[in-house]
Amino acid sequence: MKLEGRVAGPWVAELSRTWKEQAPLLATQKLSLDLRDITYSDASGTQALRDIYAQSGAELVSGNPWTRFLAEEVKRGNLQTVDQES
Repeated sequence: MKLEGRVAGPWVAELSRTWKEQAPLLATQKLSLDLRDITYSDASGTQALRDIYAQSGAELVSGNPWTRFLAEEVKRGNLQTVDQES
């Protein structure tokens, strides 16, 4: 699953809705969450990613320092807000 842009506001609900639709279709397949093109994640977006990670054990793909930090926060389950300064 490739994510792009902001994981915040109404996009969190869209991510959660999409995950609920796709999760049953995975069966025994391994999920990969591509975070490389995420530019921002608010607290609810990070929590949605944590929920997906907790349910699926997904591989988190990151590419830059910020998305690597986001991936670590998702794995850690830390409740801090994840933000990127422009």
